[in-house]
Amino acid sequence: MAKKKSVDWQIIDYIKSLGIDMINEAGSGHPGIVLGAAPIIYTLFSRHLIINPNDSKWPNRDRFILSAGHGSALLYATLYMAGYNLTIDDLKNFRRKGYKTPGHPEYGITPGVEVTSGPLGQGLATAVGMALGGKILQEKSVLPKEKGMFAKTKNIFNFNVYVLCSDGDLMEGISYEAVSLAGNLALDNLIVLYDSNNICLDGETKKTFTENVLDRFAALGWYTQYVRDGEDIDEINNAIIKAKRTNKPSIIEIKTTIGKGSLLAGTNEVHGKALDKEDVEQLKQQLGINSEPFIVPEDILQAFRKKIMNNIKDKYDEWVNVYNKLVNNNPFAFDLNLNPVINIDINSINWNFSPDLKEATRITNGEIMNKICELVPNLIGGSADLASSTKTYLKNYEDITAYNYKGRNIWFGVREHAMGAILSGLALTGFRPFGSTFLTFSDYLKPAIRLSAMMSLPVIYIFSHDSINIGPDGPTHQPIEQLTSLRTIPNLKVFRPTDAHELVGCWDVILNNNYPSCLVLSRADINLLPETNSQNVKYGAYIVRNEKEKLDGVIIATGSEVATAYYIANELYDTKKLDIRVVSMPCMELFLEQPKEYQEEILPIGYKKVVIEAGSSFGWHQFVYNSKYLITIDKFGISGTKDEVLEDCNFSYAQIKEKVEKLLG
Repeated sequence: MAKKKSVDWQIIDYIKSLGIDMINEAGSGHPGIVLGAAPIIYTLFSRHLIINPNDSKWPNRDRFILSAGHGSALLYATLYMAGYNLTIDDLKNFRRKGYKTPGHPEYGITPGVEVTSGPLGQGLATAVGMALGGKILQEKSVLPKEKGMFAKTKNIFNFNVYVLCSDGDLMEGISYEAVSLAGNLALDNLIVLYDSNNICLDGETKKTFTENVLDRFAALGWYTQYVRDGEDIDEINNAIIKAKRTNKPSIIEIKTTIGKGSLLAGTNEVHGKALDKEDVEQLKQQLGINSEPFIVPEDILQAFRKKIMNNIKDKYDEWVNVYNKLVNNNPFAFDLNLNPVINIDINSINWNFSPDLKEATRITNGEIMNKICELVPNLIGGSADLASSTKTYLKNYEDITAYNYKGRNIWFGVREHAMGAILSGLALTGFRPFGSTFLTFSDYLKPAIRLSAMMSLPVIYIFSHDSINIGPDGPTHQPIEQLTSLRTIPNLKVFRPTDAHELVGCWDVILNNNYPSCLVLSRADINLLPETNSQNVKYGAYIVRNEKEKLDGVIIATGSEVATAYYIANELYDTKKLDIRVVSMPCMELFLEQPKEYQEEILPIGYKKVVIEAGSSFGWHQFVYNSKYLITIDKFGISGTKDEVLEDCNFSYAQIKEKVEKLLG
């Protein structure tokens, strides 16, 4: 007679069974991780995670991130059994429209899913941001004083961040960047569970990934452990206990067999396709589970849910009581429960810009940020080793360092990709994070920016050195296609202000909305134009020079080129009586969201329109008759002086003026 399985293993087996049922019903998915890593996720959920499935947004909950997002069926099966708001219908409709079980985990779709993951490495890097956010919250109360400084009160934040990652996650470059910074900052609330099975999608990792992972992490300042048997839940449990006691971030390498119990176990064949009928039948027979799909006995469900609720005992009620008491007693309480809209009218501040102001928008922006951060207590961020150039350093606040998380300035180092994902993690813990680098290096952040847009996170990406006129650094540093690339990302707003007035308007829009934004700034000095207006930025485009008598044509420009267009229009009117309207378009996306009536009022139908922008022409054709009306740059720059570069790209003032006169004259 077979020995009866423990309750632990009965729950694990039903997690496996549900995951396989989901994949088979969908006809696609990744059974290997479901069968190999179920004991890991069960041990974490049943013995360690401080969560409340009835309140999935509890601010002090532990965070679990499935960086190996292809294992979504494993996660959804676990969340359902744990008591989150998922139904059997959701599981039966895995990867189908309208259900809470998308192909890879998506933030905001599935209760219990903390981050959109799937592109390998992104989840792990975002988790570093969450862990950093947690350490900052340990130092700072949710209760800011009247002027925006945090009041020191009882520490009510102490959550841990757990990650389940795969070999593939650790091959991605973003992971190395992120874990390097995590070690540097001593994020001891971050625990990575490494599902180490020596298999990736195409075959064995001995062909691609043979380094000693634990030695690498140890060199980066991590606490490392090795669990030789991925089915020994007591060994996994003890390793997590040790990890929670250390003063470093932790990684636990857990040796597993991909597809454990399948006829294809231990091979890449079980990684990414549904099991056949014969394999499912023999697998369920091994597990001692009825072959009928999507069945879990009620006593098994309740046993698992009881274990999870036992982890929090009175912690949840005690935390909520303390939090509510503090909030109710402080009129300046700031809600960090993912409600980051600031509701401050930045336009109403008396900025006192001199009419003679002439400076780069990166410099003006730094001054604006240092004033704004006094009013916005959760504005926090840094640069990828370029703060001295991007001017984003918050002068009146400390740096965040290992064991000292009181500051507001983060030194990301030359880690642009990780910076992008870490900013998302900070946003997911309630901050308004910003990160900065040169516009041409925005390419390094692109995958992370894309995911922040997918999650609608209020991340602020600040990119300076926006044009070929940055000096002699050459074409590697001169942006051409980057503006276009950023504008193609759905749900991302790209702002390219021309001067201080528009910068204020950009910040007003950015801080009062919940989408990610790019703020693109100049290195070259720009005059403050008399007709620019902060209040009009919210429309995306507006008139900065109106025709005086009759309309002969329209120039659309952004950023530095607005001043160029403005001066050319005035000069052509004075010398040729050519009457040109100049439209500043600080945010194309916002303009295209305006009613058609407004769009046609600003850009009237039937009149010639010329676009001036120091970047790719792609995307601008929608505003002009044909390509000859685009004064843009569709080639790489050169090394040379500013004037030499502009001349070579046919973008000097004289060359632009000549083209405008020819096109609109």
